[in-house]
Amino acid sequence: MTRLAGQAPTAQHSPESEVRDVTGIGFGAANLALAVALHESGAGGRALFLEKQKEFGWHRGMLIEGSSLQVSFLKDIATMRNPTSDFGFLSYLQEKGRLVDFINQHTLLPSRIEYHDYLQWAADRLGHMVEYGVEATGVRPVTDAGEVVALDVLAGDRVVTRTRNLVIASGLRPRLPEGAETGERVWHSSQLLHRLPAFDERPPRRAVVVGAGQSAAEVAAHLMERYPQAEVCAVFSRYGYSVADSSPFANRVFDPAAVDDFYFAPPEVKQAIMRYHGGTNYAVVDEDVLQGLYRRQYEQKVTGTPRLRVMNASRLVSVEPRGETAAVRVEFLPTGEHADLDADLVVYATGYRSADPAELLGGVAGSLRRDAAGQVLIGRDYRLSTTGDFRCGIYVQGATEATHGIASTLLSMVAVRAGEIAQSIIGGRRDPDRTAGTKAVAGNRG
Repeated sequence: MTRLAGQAPTAQHSPESEVRDVTGIGFGAANLALAVALHESGAGGRALFLEKQKEFGWHRGMLIEGSSLQVSFLKDIATMRNPTSDFGFLSYLQEKGRLVDFINQHTLLPSRIEYHDYLQWAADRLGHMVEYGVEATGVRPVTDAGEVVALDVLAGDRVVTRTRNLVIASGLRPRLPEGAETGERVWHSSQLLHRLPAFDERPPRRAVVVGAGQSAAEVAAHLMERYPQAEVCAVFSRYGYSVADSSPFANRVFDPAAVDDFYFAPPEVKQAIMRYHGGTNYAVVDEDVLQGLYRRQYEQKVTGTPRLRVMNASRLVSVEPRGETAAVRVEFLPTGEHADLDADLVVYATGYRSADPAELLGGVAGSLRRDAAGQVLIGRDYRLSTTGDFRCGIYVQGATEATHGIASTLLSMVAVRAGEIAQSIIGGRRDPDRTAGTKAVAGNRG
Protein backbone atom coordinates (compact mmCIF):
# COMPACT_ATOMS: atom_id res chain seq x y z
CA MET A 1 0.00 0.00 0.00
CA THR A 2 1.38 3.40 -0.91
CA ARG A 3 1.11 5.91 1.91
CA LEU A 4 -0.05 9.40 1.01
CA ALA A 5 2.48 12.22 1.23
CA GLY A 6 2.51 13.72 4.70
CA GLN A 7 0.44 10.86 6.24
CA ALA A 8 1.99 9.63 9.48
CA PRO A 9 2.87 5.93 9.64
CA THR A 10 0.74 3.79 11.95
CA ALA A 11 1.96 1.26 14.49
CA GLN A 12 0.66 -1.53 12.26
CA HIS A 13 2.30 -0.22 9.09
CA SER A 14 5.43 1.93 9.22
CA PRO A 15 7.83 2.75 6.38
CA GLU A 16 10.33 0.35 7.92
CA SER A 17 7.89 -2.57 8.00
CA GLU A 18 7.83 -2.99 4.23
CA VAL A 19 11.05 -3.20 2.24
CA ARG A 20 10.56 -1.99 -1.31
CA ASP A 21 12.46 -3.37 -4.23
CA VAL A 22 13.02 0.06 -5.78
CA THR A 23 12.74 3.66 -4.60
CA GLY A 24 13.33 6.46 -7.04
CA ILE A 25 14.33 9.98 -6.03
CA GLY A 26 12.76 12.43 -8.46
CA PHE A 27 9.96 11.84 -10.95
CA GLY A 28 10.97 13.72 -14.06
CA ALA A 29 11.33 12.15 -17.49
CA ALA A 30 14.20 9.82 -16.45
CA ASN A 31 12.55 8.16 -13.48
CA LEU A 32 9.16 8.27 -15.20
CA ALA A 33 10.72 6.13 -17.94
CA LEU A 34 12.03 3.77 -15.25
CA ALA A 35 8.58 3.56 -13.67
CA VAL A 36 7.16 2.58 -17.07
CA ALA A 37 9.86 -0.08 -17.55
CA LEU A 38 9.24 -1.56 -14.10
CA HIS A 39 5.47 -1.45 -14.61
CA GLU A 40 5.71 -3.26 -17.94
CA SER A 41 8.04 -5.88 -16.47
CA GLY A 42 5.59 -6.64 -13.67
CA ALA A 43 7.98 -5.28 -11.03
CA GLY A 44 6.23 -1.97 -10.48
CA GLY A 45 4.17 -3.12 -7.51
CA ARG A 46 7.05 -2.85 -5.07
CA ALA A 47 8.47 0.41 -6.44
CA LEU A 48 7.94 3.92 -5.10
CA PHE A 49 9.05 7.25 -6.51
CA LEU A 50 9.41 10.42 -4.44
CA GLU A 51 9.01 13.84 -6.04
CA LYS A 52 9.47 17.12 -4.18
CA GLN A 53 7.12 19.04 -6.48
CA LYS A 54 3.46 19.07 -5.46
CA GLU A 55 2.50 17.72 -8.88
CA PHE A 56 4.18 16.48 -12.01
CA GLY A 57 6.08 19.16 -13.90
CA TRP A 58 8.76 19.17 -16.59
CA HIS A 59 10.55 22.48 -17.33
CA ARG A 60 7.31 24.40 -16.84
CA GLY A 61 9.14 27.73 -16.81
CA MET A 62 10.22 27.24 -20.44
CA LEU A 63 7.04 25.87 -22.02
CA ILE A 64 6.99 28.76 -24.47
CA GLU A 65 4.17 28.63 -26.95
CA GLY A 66 5.49 27.62 -30.36
CA SER A 67 8.73 26.10 -29.03
CA SER A 68 9.52 22.59 -30.23
CA LEU A 69 11.23 19.60 -28.76
CA GLN A 70 14.78 19.12 -30.07
CA VAL A 71 14.55 15.35 -30.35
CA SER A 72 12.31 12.98 -32.32
CA PHE A 73 9.09 11.86 -30.66
CA LEU A 74 10.31 8.29 -31.23
CA LYS A 75 12.83 8.92 -28.47
CA ASP A 76 10.04 9.10 -25.93
CA ILE A 77 10.07 7.40 -22.53
CA ALA A 78 9.31 3.91 -23.86
CA THR A 79 9.54 3.32 -27.64
CA MET A 80 13.27 2.70 -28.07
CA ARG A 81 13.13 0.15 -25.26
CA ASN A 82 9.82 -1.40 -26.30
CA PRO A 83 8.31 -0.26 -29.62
CA THR A 84 5.00 -1.96 -28.70
CA SER A 85 4.63 -0.12 -25.38
CA ASP A 86 1.31 1.61 -24.83
CA PHE A 87 3.23 4.33 -22.99
CA GLY A 88 4.77 5.57 -26.24
CA PHE A 89 4.03 8.97 -27.74
CA LEU A 90 1.92 7.44 -30.52
CA SER A 91 -0.31 5.70 -27.96
CA TYR A 92 -0.74 9.06 -26.23
CA LEU A 93 -1.76 10.69 -29.52
CA GLN A 94 -4.21 7.90 -30.27
CA GLU A 95 -5.85 8.19 -26.86
CA LYS A 96 -6.08 11.96 -27.19
CA GLY A 97 -7.60 11.69 -30.68
CA ARG A 98 -4.79 13.63 -32.37
CA LEU A 99 -2.82 10.90 -34.16
CA VAL A 100 -3.96 11.85 -37.68
CA ASP A 101 -3.60 15.56 -36.96
CA PHE A 102 -0.04 15.09 -35.72
CA ILE A 103 0.89 13.02 -38.78
CA ASN A 104 -0.45 15.77 -41.03
CA GLN A 105 2.12 18.18 -39.56
CA HIS A 106 4.94 16.27 -41.33
CA THR A 107 7.26 16.65 -38.34
CA LEU A 108 9.17 14.44 -35.92
CA LEU A 109 9.31 17.22 -33.34
CA PRO A 110 6.27 17.83 -31.13
CA SER A 111 5.86 21.14 -29.38
CA ARG A 112 7.31 21.40 -25.92
CA ILE A 113 3.83 22.05 -24.53
CA GLU A 114 2.51 18.86 -26.13
CA TYR A 115 5.45 16.81 -24.89
CA HIS A 116 4.80 18.02 -21.36
CA ASP A 117 1.19 16.91 -21.76
CA TYR A 118 2.43 13.50 -22.93
CA LEU A 119 4.66 13.12 -19.87
CA GLN A 120 1.80 14.25 -17.65
CA TRP A 121 -0.46 11.63 -19.27
CA ALA A 122 2.08 8.89 -18.53
CA ALA A 123 2.69 10.13 -14.98
CA ASP A 124 -1.04 10.18 -14.24
CA ARG A 125 -1.35 6.54 -15.31
CA LEU A 126 1.36 5.60 -12.81
CA GLY A 127 0.12 7.82 -10.01
CA HIS A 128 -0.03 4.82 -7.67
CA MET A 129 3.77 4.56 -7.85
CA VAL A 130 4.64 8.12 -6.80
CA GLU A 131 4.33 10.36 -3.76
CA TYR A 132 4.43 14.08 -4.55
CA GLY A 133 5.45 16.80 -2.14
CA VAL A 134 8.16 14.65 -0.54
CA GLU A 135 11.75 15.88 -0.69
CA ALA A 136 14.30 13.19 0.08
CA THR A 137 17.20 14.64 2.04
CA GLY A 138 19.37 11.61 2.72
CA VAL A 139 19.71 7.87 3.23
CA ARG A 140 20.61 5.73 6.20
CA PRO A 141 22.02 2.19 5.98
CA VAL A 142 20.14 -0.75 7.46
CA THR A 143 22.54 -3.50 8.51
CA ASP A 144 22.21 -7.18 9.24
CA ALA A 145 25.16 -9.30 10.39
CA GLY A 146 27.57 -6.56 9.35
CA GLU A 147 26.13 -6.13 5.85
CA VAL A 148 24.09 -3.25 4.48
CA VAL A 149 20.91 -4.97 3.32
CA ALA A 150 18.58 -2.00 2.85
CA LEU A 151 18.45 1.79 2.87
CA ASP A 152 16.10 4.05 4.78
CA VAL A 153 15.22 7.07 2.65
CA LEU A 154 14.85 10.18 4.80
CA ALA A 155 12.90 13.39 4.48
CA GLY A 156 14.42 15.42 7.28
CA ASP A 157 14.23 13.21 10.35
CA ARG A 158 11.39 11.11 8.97
CA VAL A 159 11.87 7.74 7.33
CA VAL A 160 9.81 7.80 4.15
CA THR A 161 10.51 4.28 2.97
CA ARG A 162 12.95 1.40 3.21
CA THR A 163 14.37 -0.02 -0.01
CA ARG A 164 16.78 -2.54 -1.51
CA ASN A 165 17.56 -0.39 -4.54
CA LEU A 166 17.74 3.38 -4.88
CA VAL A 167 17.63 5.24 -8.20
CA ILE A 168 18.62 8.90 -8.00
CA ALA A 169 17.34 11.12 -10.80
CA SER A 170 17.03 14.46 -9.09
CA GLY A 171 17.30 16.44 -12.30
CA LEU A 172 19.31 19.44 -13.39
CA ARG A 173 20.16 22.59 -11.45
CA PRO A 174 20.28 26.05 -13.07
CA ARG A 175 23.84 27.14 -13.76
CA LEU A 176 24.69 30.78 -13.07
CA PRO A 177 27.94 32.68 -13.78
CA GLU A 178 30.32 32.76 -10.85
CA GLY A 179 29.29 35.45 -8.40
CA ALA A 180 25.88 36.03 -9.99
CA GLU A 181 23.01 36.70 -7.63
CA THR A 182 19.33 36.37 -8.46
CA GLY A 183 16.54 38.62 -7.26
CA GLU A 184 13.24 40.20 -8.19
CA ARG A 185 14.59 41.40 -11.55
CA VAL A 186 17.44 38.95 -12.09
CA TRP A 187 16.80 35.24 -12.54
CA HIS A 188 17.56 32.10 -14.51
CA SER A 189 15.68 31.22 -17.71
CA SER A 190 14.12 28.21 -15.97
CA GLN A 191 11.90 30.73 -14.15
CA LEU A 192 10.87 32.65 -17.27
CA LEU A 193 7.15 31.93 -17.47
CA HIS A 194 6.78 31.97 -13.69
CA ARG A 195 8.31 35.44 -13.35
CA LEU A 196 7.10 37.36 -16.41
CA PRO A 197 3.45 37.87 -15.33
CA ALA A 198 4.72 40.30 -12.65
CA PHE A 199 6.01 42.53 -15.49
CA ASP A 200 2.94 42.44 -17.72
CA GLU A 201 1.17 45.44 -16.17
CA ARG A 202 4.31 47.58 -16.49
CA PRO A 203 6.15 46.06 -19.46
CA PRO A 204 9.94 46.28 -19.38
CA ARG A 205 11.63 48.88 -21.57
CA ARG A 206 14.87 46.91 -21.73
CA ALA A 207 15.70 43.30 -20.97
CA VAL A 208 19.14 41.68 -20.96
CA VAL A 209 19.48 38.01 -21.90
CA VAL A 210 22.81 36.35 -21.11
CA GLY A 211 23.79 33.24 -23.07
CA ALA A 212 24.24 31.92 -26.62
CA GLY A 213 22.33 28.63 -26.59
CA GLN A 214 18.85 27.46 -27.48
CA SER A 215 17.23 28.78 -24.32
CA ALA A 216 18.86 32.18 -24.73
CA ALA A 217 17.60 32.56 -28.30
CA GLU A 218 14.11 31.39 -27.34
CA VAL A 219 13.98 33.78 -24.38
CA ALA A 220 15.07 36.73 -26.54
CA ALA A 221 12.43 35.91 -29.17
CA HIS A 222 9.70 35.47 -26.56
CA LEU A 223 10.51 38.75 -24.81
CA MET A 224 10.31 40.67 -28.09
CA GLU A 225 6.95 39.09 -28.90
CA ARG A 226 5.50 39.54 -25.43
CA TYR A 227 6.70 43.12 -25.00
CA PRO A 228 6.57 44.82 -28.44
CA GLN A 229 8.09 48.08 -27.18
CA ALA A 230 11.01 46.58 -25.28
CA GLU A 231 14.64 46.49 -26.35
CA VAL A 232 16.18 43.06 -25.85
CA CYS A 233 19.96 42.96 -25.41
CA ALA A 234 21.51 39.55 -26.10
CA VAL A 235 24.92 39.27 -24.41
CA PHE A 236 27.32 36.43 -25.17
CA SER A 237 31.05 35.90 -25.64
CA ARG A 238 30.74 34.26 -29.07
CA TYR A 239 30.72 36.40 -32.20
CA GLY A 240 27.32 35.05 -33.12
CA TYR A 241 24.80 32.36 -32.30
CA SER A 242 25.96 28.97 -33.60
CA VAL A 243 23.67 26.48 -35.28
CA ALA A 244 23.20 23.08 -33.62
CA ASP A 245 24.76 20.14 -35.44
CA SER A 246 21.75 17.88 -35.95
CA SER A 247 23.17 16.06 -38.96
CA PRO A 248 22.51 12.30 -39.02
CA PHE A 249 26.13 11.22 -38.68
CA ALA A 250 26.86 13.56 -35.77
CA ASN A 251 23.62 12.49 -34.12
CA ARG A 252 24.98 8.97 -33.80
CA VAL A 253 26.73 10.20 -30.66
CA PHE A 254 23.26 9.82 -29.09
CA ASP A 255 22.82 6.20 -30.23
CA PRO A 256 22.57 3.52 -27.53
CA ALA A 257 25.70 1.83 -28.94
CA ALA A 258 27.64 5.07 -28.45
CA VAL A 259 27.25 4.69 -24.69
CA ASP A 260 29.28 1.47 -24.73
CA ASP A 261 31.92 3.06 -26.95
CA PHE A 262 32.22 6.06 -24.65
CA TYR A 263 32.09 4.15 -21.37
CA PHE A 264 34.95 1.80 -22.20
CA ALA A 265 37.10 4.42 -23.94
CA PRO A 266 40.25 5.78 -22.26
CA PRO A 267 39.98 9.22 -20.62
CA GLU A 268 41.67 11.11 -23.45
CA VAL A 269 39.23 9.63 -25.99
CA LYS A 270 36.27 10.57 -23.81
CA GLN A 271 37.51 14.14 -23.69
CA ALA A 272 38.03 14.22 -27.45
CA ILE A 273 34.52 12.91 -28.17
CA MET A 274 32.99 15.54 -25.90
CA ARG A 275 35.09 18.22 -27.58
CA TYR A 276 34.23 17.07 -31.10
CA HIS A 277 30.49 16.78 -30.51
CA GLY A 278 29.73 19.56 -28.05
CA GLY A 279 28.09 21.36 -30.97
CA THR A 280 25.24 18.86 -30.94
CA ASN A 281 24.01 20.21 -27.61
CA TYR A 282 26.00 22.95 -25.88
CA ALA A 283 25.69 26.70 -26.61
CA VAL A 284 24.00 26.07 -29.96
CA VAL A 285 20.63 26.98 -31.47
CA ASP A 286 18.30 25.06 -33.77
CA GLU A 287 18.51 26.49 -37.26
CA ASP A 288 14.85 27.50 -37.53
CA VAL A 289 15.04 29.46 -34.25
CA LEU A 290 18.32 31.07 -35.28
CA GLN A 291 17.04 32.05 -38.73
CA GLY A 292 13.82 33.43 -37.25
CA LEU A 293 15.74 35.60 -34.81
CA TYR A 294 18.03 36.93 -37.52
CA ARG A 295 15.09 37.64 -39.81
CA ARG A 296 13.33 39.54 -37.05
CA GLN A 297 16.43 41.64 -36.37
CA TYR A 298 16.81 42.41 -40.09
CA GLU A 299 13.16 43.47 -40.47
CA GLN A 300 13.58 45.79 -37.50
CA LYS A 301 16.49 47.45 -39.30
CA VAL A 302 14.32 47.85 -42.39
CA THR A 303 11.53 49.55 -40.45
CA GLY A 304 13.94 51.65 -38.42
CA THR A 305 12.78 50.20 -35.10
CA PRO A 306 15.69 48.02 -33.93
CA ARG A 307 14.77 46.17 -30.75
CA LEU A 308 17.12 43.19 -30.79
CA ARG A 309 20.58 44.39 -29.79
CA VAL A 310 23.13 41.65 -30.17
CA MET A 311 26.10 42.40 -27.92
CA ASN A 312 28.43 39.73 -29.26
CA ALA A 313 32.02 39.02 -28.26
CA SER A 314 31.04 40.47 -24.90
CA ARG A 315 30.72 39.48 -21.28
CA LEU A 316 28.58 40.62 -18.42
CA VAL A 317 30.81 42.44 -15.94
CA SER A 318 28.31 43.33 -13.23
CA VAL A 319 24.62 43.58 -12.36
CA GLU A 320 23.56 45.92 -9.56
CA PRO A 321 19.84 46.10 -8.61
CA ARG A 322 18.69 49.69 -8.14
CA GLY A 323 15.09 49.86 -7.08
CA GLU A 324 12.91 49.21 -10.11
CA THR A 325 15.83 48.67 -12.48
CA ALA A 326 19.23 47.01 -12.60
CA ALA A 327 22.49 48.66 -13.61
CA VAL A 328 24.22 46.32 -16.06
CA ARG A 329 27.80 46.69 -17.29
CA VAL A 330 28.91 44.80 -20.41
CA GLU A 331 32.48 44.55 -21.70
CA PHE A 332 33.22 44.26 -25.42
CA LEU A 333 36.06 41.73 -25.34
CA PRO A 334 38.05 42.79 -28.45
CA THR A 335 38.61 46.34 -27.13
CA GLY A 336 37.81 46.17 -23.42
CA GLU A 337 35.27 48.99 -23.79
CA HIS A 338 32.35 49.04 -21.38
CA ALA A 339 28.68 49.71 -22.10
CA ASP A 340 26.36 50.61 -19.21
CA LEU A 341 22.71 49.62 -19.50
CA ASP A 342 19.70 50.46 -17.38
CA ALA A 343 17.67 47.22 -17.53
CA ASP A 344 14.26 46.31 -16.15
CA LEU A 345 15.13 42.62 -16.04
CA VAL A 346 18.09 40.30 -16.57
CA VAL A 347 17.67 36.66 -17.59
CA TYR A 348 20.56 34.23 -17.30
CA ALA A 349 20.06 31.60 -20.01
CA THR A 350 23.33 29.99 -19.00
CA GLY A 351 22.36 26.34 -18.94
CA TYR A 352 22.20 23.67 -16.26
CA ARG A 353 24.40 21.34 -14.28
CA SER A 354 23.63 17.86 -13.04
CA ALA A 355 22.69 17.51 -9.40
CA ASP A 356 25.39 15.81 -7.36
CA PRO A 357 24.00 12.46 -6.14
CA ALA A 358 26.49 12.57 -3.27
CA GLU A 359 24.29 15.24 -1.64
CA LEU A 360 21.90 12.46 -0.67
CA LEU A 361 24.45 9.76 0.09
CA GLY A 362 26.35 11.09 3.08
CA GLY A 363 24.96 8.30 5.22
CA VAL A 364 26.60 5.63 3.08
CA ALA A 365 29.62 7.59 1.85
CA GLY A 366 32.02 5.07 3.37
CA SER A 367 30.60 2.28 1.22
CA LEU A 368 31.12 4.07 -2.12
CA ARG A 369 34.22 3.12 -4.09
CA ARG A 370 36.16 5.96 -5.68
CA ASP A 371 38.95 6.41 -8.19
CA ALA A 372 42.32 8.04 -7.57
CA ALA A 373 40.80 11.47 -8.14
CA GLY A 374 38.07 10.90 -5.57
CA GLN A 375 35.27 10.43 -8.09
CA VAL A 376 32.60 7.85 -7.35
CA LEU A 377 32.95 4.83 -9.66
CA ILE A 378 29.86 4.12 -11.77
CA GLY A 379 29.23 0.82 -13.57
CA ARG A 380 27.98 0.49 -17.12
CA ASP A 381 24.53 -0.30 -15.70
CA TYR A 382 24.56 3.13 -13.94
CA ARG A 383 25.06 1.47 -10.55
CA LEU A 384 27.50 3.01 -8.12
CA SER A 385 30.39 0.72 -7.23
CA THR A 386 30.28 -0.20 -3.55
CA THR A 387 32.25 -2.18 -0.99
CA GLY A 388 31.75 -5.91 -0.56
CA ASP A 389 29.54 -5.60 2.53
CA PHE A 390 27.01 -3.45 0.66
CA ARG A 391 24.12 -5.50 -0.73
CA CYS A 392 21.92 -2.61 -1.95
CA GLY A 393 21.97 -1.10 -5.38
CA ILE A 394 22.35 2.65 -5.86
CA TYR A 395 21.80 3.85 -9.42
CA VAL A 396 22.23 7.31 -10.92
CA GLN A 397 20.42 8.87 -13.86
CA GLY A 398 21.55 12.14 -15.41
CA ALA A 399 24.79 12.79 -13.53
CA THR A 400 26.85 10.40 -15.65
CA GLU A 401 28.10 12.49 -18.57
CA ALA A 402 31.74 11.96 -17.60
CA THR A 403 31.32 8.17 -17.70
CA HIS A 404 28.45 7.50 -20.14
CA GLY A 405 28.63 10.38 -22.58
CA ILE A 406 26.82 13.43 -23.83
CA ALA A 407 23.34 11.86 -23.94
CA SER A 408 23.28 11.38 -20.16
CA THR A 409 21.28 14.53 -19.43
CA LEU A 410 19.16 14.46 -22.59
CA LEU A 411 15.92 12.78 -23.64
CA SER A 412 17.60 10.64 -26.30
CA MET A 413 18.54 7.78 -23.96
CA VAL A 414 15.83 7.83 -21.27
CA ALA A 415 13.91 4.78 -22.53
CA VAL A 416 16.95 2.58 -23.21
CA ARG A 417 18.70 3.59 -19.99
CA ALA A 418 15.54 2.91 -17.96
CA GLY A 419 15.41 -0.58 -19.46
CA GLU A 420 19.05 -1.24 -18.60
CA ILE A 421 18.59 -0.12 -14.99
CA ALA A 422 15.35 -2.09 -14.63
CA GLN A 423 17.05 -5.20 -15.97
CA SER A 424 20.00 -4.76 -13.61
CA ILE A 425 17.63 -4.43 -10.66
CA ILE A 426 15.33 -7.29 -11.66
CA GLY A 427 18.29 -9.53 -12.46
CA GLY A 428 19.48 -9.05 -8.90
CA ARG A 429 23.11 -9.21 -9.85
CA ARG A 430 25.96 -6.85 -10.46
CA ASP A 431 26.76 -5.73 -13.97
CA PRO A 432 29.00 -8.46 -15.50
CA ASP A 433 31.14 -5.71 -17.03
CA ARG A 434 31.53 -3.85 -13.74
CA THR A 435 35.16 -4.84 -13.21
CA ALA A 436 36.18 -3.85 -16.70
CA GLY A 437 34.18 -0.67 -16.44
CA THR A 438 35.81 0.29 -13.18
CA LYS A 439 39.21 -0.01 -14.80
CA ALA A 440 38.03 2.06 -17.74
CA VAL A 441 37.02 5.02 -15.61
CA ALA A 442 39.83 4.86 -13.07
CA GLY A 443 41.65 8.15 -12.96
CA ASN A 444 39.12 9.93 -15.15
CA ARG A 445 38.07 13.24 -13.70
CA GLY A 446 35.42 13.78 -16.42
